[in-house]
Amino acid sequence: MAAWHGLKKGSSSPVETIPSRFFRQAEHLAQKPLFLAKRGGAYQAITWREAQEQVQDLSTFLMQHQINVGDRILILSENRPEWAIADVAIQSAGAWSVPLYPSLTAEEILGICRDCQPVGGVVSTIDQAKKLVQVARQVPSLQFLLVMEEGAGASAIQITWREALAQGRQLRPKLESLLTHRREQLRAEETATLIYTSGTTGEPKGVMLSHRNFLSNVDACLEVIPISAADTHLSFLPLSHVFERMAGWYLMFTAGASVAYAENMETIPQNMAEVHPTVMLGVPRFFEKLSNKITDGIRQASPAKRRLAEWALRIGQASAALRLAGTPLPLPLRLKRAMADRLVFHTLKAKLGGRLRFFVSGGAPLSKSIGEFFYSLGVTIIEGYGLTETSPVIAANRLDCPRFGSVGPAIPGVEVWIAEDGEVLTRGPHIMQGYYNKPEATAAAIVDGWFHTGDIGHLDQDGWLHITDRKKDLIKTAGGKFVAPQKLEGLFVTDPAVSQAFVYGDKQPYCVALIVPNAEQLLRVARERQLSGTTAKELVNDPQVQQWYWERIQAKQQGLAGFEQVKKIALLDREFTQAGGELTPTLKAKRAIIAQRHEALLRGLYAQPPAS
Repeated sequence: MAAWHGLKKGSSSPVETIPSRFFRQAEHLAQKPLFLAKRGGAYQAITWREAQEQVQDLSTFLMQHQINVGDRILILSENRPEWAIADVAIQSAGAWSVPLYPSLTAEEILGICRDCQPVGGVVSTIDQAKKLVQVARQVPSLQFLLVMEEGAGASAIQITWREALAQGRQLRPKLESLLTHRREQLRAEETATLIYTSGTTGEPKGVMLSHRNFLSNVDACLEVIPISAADTHLSFLPLSHVFERMAGWYLMFTAGASVAYAENMETIPQNMAEVHPTVMLGVPRFFEKLSNKITDGIRQASPAKRRLAEWALRIGQASAALRLAGTPLPLPLRLKRAMADRLVFHTLKAKLGGRLRFFVSGGAPLSKSIGEFFYSLGVTIIEGYGLTETSPVIAANRLDCPRFGSVGPAIPGVEVWIAEDGEVLTRGPHIMQGYYNKPEATAAAIVDGWFHTGDIGHLDQDGWLHITDRKKDLIKTAGGKFVAPQKLEGLFVTDPAVSQAFVYGDKQPYCVALIVPNAEQLLRVARERQLSGTTAKELVNDPQVQQWYWERIQAKQQGLAGFEQVKKIALLDREFTQAGGELTPTLKAKRAIIAQRHEALLRGLYAQPPAS
């Protein structure tokens, strides 16, 4: 059956809510697979009808526990069907879902719970439940914990997913009319969720987003991004983040697409081969690693295969440049491109599952060269832009005419304005209701209906938005020049030898960079130069390695203004990680923490003036 296609001009119905849309779709798509999850060593389908039954059972369970409209209920879980089912069930009861990253500690969760005073929580495992049991001792409002994983509960407030569904199913005849009434009384302007921003600085703020916020954004995106009921999305970005929540869940079920869940980050290649996705969402770090893996594979191939792949890449780049310029390919190049597709690019696409139509990138700026690289292979990355506070999409590239280096024009129903200082402002139905319990912060962020994004950017002559950097992250050198660190970092990591980069230089005479080498490339350089070091710690301190990397960084900087260029670098022997506290759950750098931890090393880079 055909999927529900949404409303025009990015504006959903005044009474449409996420649960009402979900139930409407469930009636039309009853036997179609909604979810695909790895169970017992193979992907198993969960139909719309089965998911709908679980939503109703869980909603009834919540009603029995006297959940009131506006109550907050936590979701602390990795991506899985139960996450999405719990989300809709909580909203069906009129409560707000409060998603938490599974990587958060009990102490971090405690701060959030003290702010929003949740009445319950839905967690994935016994270990996650232990965090909330610990929190519940200091947050009396937390009355129940629903645990997806089977096992003995360590607390009287715990109940398993299976038991909760069984209780709800038994009570449905008694409470179904009350539940239906509550669901039908929900309005689009009511709060659907409270999302705490992970934040690169300061304490997290709770962003209140309404049903209308999300659904207007879904409908607007579906006008410009061609996703349909024939699509299968492989989900691996955290559902706790607004990007995956809107585009990987609400948008997919609105389009009638199926959602498969990756087991974890390491199994993505295997899961792609099993699921054969047509659409995937990713962040720039994912695409950087994928491009490095492709180029490393070409470099390590036999001489004959390497020459063939390098020839295909040249043909791909030549044809991509003409296509991006809107110029028809001459017949000889068309024939060569067809041969390159058949001999090389077909194999690469097969490793992506064989059916992938396009990627969507969000969460941070995508390097122009990364977008162009995949486009030359015949794989388009649609880059979008937005924030948690904007539900999240403000602008998005178009599949038929991507403009790499830009995040595209504003989506339908969304306005964009550039302030005098270059800050991007936006207005429309996607703007949050406000920050929970923070009226002053809300008033500072939304002025006369315009949300201040904190990002610096500009609109080109065609109205396509270009983002430079975060306003607060701009480096102002001692000479008064402004440098955008993300621009440089994105440039450096396009080198296959560079895994990560961090640019520093605020109030300093010049900028410097910390460079994390690609481990495989580092060992290759050591072998080729017959260096004595065998560990990363030894090699990053080797003068030959340091000089080799400095030459590569200098090559990447050619063409930049002198004040923009980094004048010195230092190599690190380990990556910045989320577990180490240097990255947010969406893999953005916590700049203050990185600078603090490497203060001595950074100070050393300024001890002597740079060589001329």
